[in-house]
Amino acid sequence: MQLLKRKKSRQEKLTDSDVPALNGINKDGKATTDSTQNESSEDVLSALGDMPITEHLIELRRHLIKICVAVLIIFLGLVGYSRELYNFLSDPLVAQLPANSTMIATDITSNFMAPIRLTVFVAAFLAMPYILYQIWSFVAPGLYKKEKRVAIPVLLSSIFLFYAGVAFSYFIVLKGVLKFFIMFAPQNVLPMTDIDSYLSFALKLFMVFGLTFEIPVVTLLLILAGIVSIQSLEEKRRYIIVGCFAVAAVVTPPDGVSMLMLAIPMWLLFELGLFLAKILIKEKPSTDLISTVKE
Repeated sequence: MQLLKRKKSRQEKLTDSDVPALNGINKDGKATTDSTQNESSEDVLSALGDMPITEHLIELRRHLIKICVAVLIIFLGLVGYSRELYNFLSDPLVAQLPANSTMIATDITSNFMAPIRLTVFVAAFLAMPYILYQIWSFVAPGLYKKEKRVAIPVLLSSIFLFYAGVAFSYFIVLKGVLKFFIMFAPQNVLPMTDIDSYLSFALKLFMVFGLTFEIPVVTLLLILAGIVSIQSLEEKRRYIIVGCFAVAAVVTPPDGVSMLMLAIPMWLLFELGLFLAKILIKEKPSTDLISTVKE
């Protein structure tokens, strides 16, 4: 009983002294200084940091379950149209094949598994806004207001750019790459692509271009975080352009068409991110100049 009384008296002392101080007023009714407020805020942050890791894991598991349920619901709604989805994916290849050529299945399970794999990818693709929302819900409580104002436009723009990259790879890049490969086929070889191989090829191409279109967001975040500066990126522009072509040569199929179709957008997207950073940070030198003039 005495131990409980001691704990209770300590809690009362803390609530009487610390809570008003957090509001900027001490128990005597006087305003606290900035140092006192900073110390109290640091105490609150340390208390939040002392939360057990199990609570964070439980919260993360809750968001992951919601993501899996959303993808599963979309998958169940699309599984009846899995063959139509694969037909839509294979239309660019079928249009380039010779008259007597068709797609083939070298494995007995490919006729079933390839459309199902594609349906899972489409379900995750359509659920991407909800997936990012769940990630945002998990991360947002630990962010400051300034960070939240920056994070929301970044999330929205990253979703749009990812969709734009996948659409660009399907409607523009895929047709050119397939035409290039089929055009250079020997005359005594009749191209007949396996459906599993074509699916893996197309999904890899979609992911590469979807992630590549995130370059403006990544460039902007690196500049806003102070990791790199606009001036340093401008000075190293020639090396970045060479790096774009080197990365494109590694991640794309071994042909010049797909390499150029990836390297050139990478370079242009980098310039777009640099341009947006100049617009957003354009006001900073002026404010610094005003402060120096006042001094």
